[in-house]
Amino acid sequence: MKQPYGVILAGGQATRMGGGDKGLLSLGGRTLLSRVIDRLEPQVAGLALNANGDPERFADVGLPVIPDSIDGFAGPLAGVLAGLDWVAEQGGETLVTAAADTPFFPRDLVPQLLLASEGMEHPLVLAATPDAKRGTARHPTFGLWPVALRDDLRQALKEGLRKVILWTDRHGGREALFPQEAAFFNVNTPEDLAQAEAML
Repeated sequence: MKQPYGVILAGGQATRMGGGDKGLLSLGGRTLLSRVIDRLEPQVAGLALNANGDPERFADVGLPVIPDSIDGFAGPLAGVLAGLDWVAEQGGETLVTAAADTPFFPRDLVPQLLLASEGMEHPLVLAATPDAKRGTARHPTFGLWPVALRDDLRQALKEGLRKVILWTDRHGGREALFPQEAAFFNVNTPEDLAQAEAML
């Protein structure tokens, strides 16, 4: 399999942060987004940012900015679809997504997702971590997605599907288990940002 392309999902509305772009918040003197780029870029064949609105606000990031093609904030799956369309234009076969507000995700994210996908016709894998209550918790913004299923995803979104896990389960999606429970800690609130400062 060819090396996947990467897309950072930054299309959310950040309502619990009071709006704006969470990825541009500062953590230890650098933006959350720059920390995510540092972790993902070495693992992928090329990298883009999925964000809606004026792309100029990300001008200094130096990445292509791709908006959702489905109107009305359809959630992470709309960002995945925009990413898959972009990867198809690059001649790629697979996409790995990461969230712009999750600065500590594993530096071996892509190798572990690929490992979990071995033998699958359509590589479709979500990152997961141990969870005391549920056994494992899946992280729907961190996954490996096949370009081959993008038209199926487009149709599902047009029909109103919004839940990532409903779609991945429909296609026999797998999990890649990462041992650290805090690996996918994400910044949703000012309190989370303070906690992330402590975690640095």
